[in-house]
Amino acid sequence: MMPNPSSPIGIFDSGVGGLSVLSHIHQKLRNEDLIYVADSHFAPYGEKGETFVTERALYISRFFFKVPVKAIVVACNTATAAAVAVLRQHYSLPIIGIEPGVKPAVSMSRTGVIGVLATTETLKSKKFADLLAPYADHKIIAQKCPGLVEEIEIMNLEGPKLRELVTAYVAPMLAANVDTLVLGCTHYSFIAPLIQEIAGKEVTLIDTGEPVAKELVRRLQQRNLLSTENRPGTQRFYTSASPAEVRPVFARLWGGEVNVLALP
Repeated sequence: MMPNPSSPIGIFDSGVGGLSVLSHIHQKLRNEDLIYVADSHFAPYGEKGETFVTERALYISRFFFKVPVKAIVVACNTATAAAVAVLRQHYSLPIIGIEPGVKPAVSMSRTGVIGVLATTETLKSKKFADLLAPYADHKIIAQKCPGLVEEIEIMNLEGPKLRELVTAYVAPMLAANVDTLVLGCTHYSFIAPLIQEIAGKEVTLIDTGEPVAKELVRRLQQRNLLSTENRPGTQRFYTSASPAEVRPVFARLWGGEVNVLALP
């Protein structure tokens, strides 16, 4: 079945982190209908293992295919590393993944020392190893960050535990003279101010939400799939957890009341 320009775009993540990517997409494609799936019942993906994450990515993609959507954005670094190649084997529609912004970090770094904050599964993936391969002449410090996604999922954004975790993960990088820090998980965008505060104003943070939105626009243009509807686009939200429990988190991060439905 050929994708239709009037169909919505599907975006998914293990939880609410991908809402940061959804925001960039909405800003660039105001008249597109968007469907966001948070697989919150199984969040975080970062400690789950590649096979499990791939199974969940396929499950959500089957839901999108039935809608049907015209493109899928994997707004999760872990799911991209584990499953984007498999999804592209199964579906012919545009599938856009996300990966840590090492390339822009390398181009911006003055010291040649770059830090990457990400989940365990992202950092141990072959895709991440391949991403680093061209930059052997740079010192890239990869830091796994267990616990951060969990704190963000429960909106503990001002709690001492989150600050302690971020401080513990960033301190070794600062000691190594890092001047550029890559946010290698979409959840981390929501705590960028805290990371910046702890890292200091001399350290540049690299987020990849906007480049993903730009790539989505490019791919839709390439396939003549941009909507021609002259109206504001809609947003639909789904979760594999309890909609009532996650709705306040969605509302806070999206910036307004939202209706969250149960993922079928």
